[in-house]
Amino acid sequence: MVWRRAARGTVGGLLALGLLVPPPAEAGPPTVPVGFVGNCPSVAAAMRAAGAPYADWVASGRTFLAFDPHGDGRIVEVLGDLAAADRIVVLVPGVANTLRDFDRGLGGVTRRAPAAQARALYDELRATGPGARVAVLAWLGYDPPDGIGLAAARPDSARAGVPALVGLVDVLVRHRPAATVTVVGHSYGALLVGLAAPSLPTQVTALVSVGGVGMGVDRVRELGTGATVWAAEAPDDWIRRIPPLRLGDLGHGVRPAAPGFGARSLPVDRVGGHDGYLVPGSATLRGIARVVLDAGAVTAGTDAR
Repeated sequence: MVWRRAARGTVGGLLALGLLVPPPAEAGPPTVPVGFVGNCPSVAAAMRAAGAPYADWVASGRTFLAFDPHGDGRIVEVLGDLAAADRIVVLVPGVANTLRDFDRGLGGVTRRAPAAQARALYDELRATGPGARVAVLAWLGYDPPDGIGLAAARPDSARAGVPALVGLVDVLVRHRPAATVTVVGHSYGALLVGLAAPSLPTQVTALVSVGGVGMGVDRVRELGTGATVWAAEAPDDWIRRIPPLRLGDLGHGVRPAAPGFGARSLPVDRVGGHDGYLVPGSATLRGIARVVLDAGAVTAGTDAR
C-alpha cells in the first residue's frame, strides 16, 4: 500500500529526530527500550527549550513521546507504563485542535482538551480494571482542519495524517507485539481512523468513533479491517445535522453511529453535546473502557443511533 510505504518514511523521520527508538537488534521478544517514551532526552529537551507551559509539563513529570512546536504544533502524551502495557489506546482529536489547546481545551473548555480526555479514559480504565496494564496516548500527530468549514468537509487533513498514525501504531506493536490496541477518533478524528483502518496492524482490535463525522465509507465492511467498530452519538450532538453524503472530495459518508453503517453502539447516557463523550461519569467513557479491557458486555443503554 502507498500509505504503508509513506508510514515507513514517516517513522524513519521520527527515528532520525530521536522521537522514536528502534527495537533492539538482539534476538528474543521485542521490548520497549529506555527512552521510547517521555524520558527520551530530545523530546524533554525540546519541551524545556520551548518554555512555558511545555517546560512546566515536563517538570511536573508528565510523559511525552513527541513534540513539535512549529505551526499548529504536534504532541503525543502517554499516560501509563507503555513499556509494560497489554492494552494500549490511541486518542485522535478532531477539528481546530492545536498544540496551544492541547492541555486547556478549545476556548478554554477543559473537557475539549485531548490531554484531559486521555486522563479521563486512563482513570476510567484503572477504575474498571485495577490490575490491568494499560497505556493511553493523546495523539495530536496530525494537522486537523482549523474549524468547521470547507476544509473540515474535505478529507485532505485526515489523509495527510494517516501515515503518521499508522507509523505510530506499527512502532507500538513492534515493541509490544502481544498488546491489543484500540484507536478512538472524536469528530473529524474518526475520519482519520477510518481512512487508516485498512493499513493498521492486526493488533488493533477495536476502532471507536465518538461524535464521528464519518469514516470515509458507508458501511463497516468497506473499512477493510478485522477490528470491531464501535460508535457513540449523543441525541443532542450537532454532528447529527451534517448530511451523510459524499460528493467527490466533499463529505465523509454515513456517520458511524447511523443504523445502516453497521458499527456496534456505545451507550450515551449522561453525554451532553459534541464534547461530552470523554468526560468523567459518562456512559460512553465507561463503555470504551470495557471495550479496551474486554471486560464483558457493553450495552447501548440510550440508543446511540
